[in-house]
Amino acid sequence: AVQAAQAELGAQRAGSLVEDAIARIALGLVRRGVRQLIVAGGETSGAVVQALDLQQMAIGEQIDPGVPWCAGLARAAGADISIALKSGNFGARDFFTRAFGAGGGQA
Repeated sequence: AVQAAQAELGAQRAGSLVEDAIARIALGLVRRGVRQLIVAGGETSGAVVQALDLQQMAIGEQIDPGVPWCAGLARAAGADISIALKSGNFGARDFFTRAFGAGGGQA
């Protein structure tokens, strides 16, 4: 399905559509009361940060080397949140399990 979408739209456009959709979902979740997010992918993380209008973040507890919990004001939703932004090159195999188990930093 991914290959078909990339063939029809081009890889860059298909990726951009997915990033935009995830960013909108993240904003909707925060507007509905979710206060902890884990976002994977460098470009996707950037899209989510922009959609939430996170202009500053405090760095908190480290989940894995290079991946800390952060806290900040999601201005687009008017809410303090905890967020972990994980690029593809960081984090162990059990990263998500441990991140969810850690409970996230307090925003």
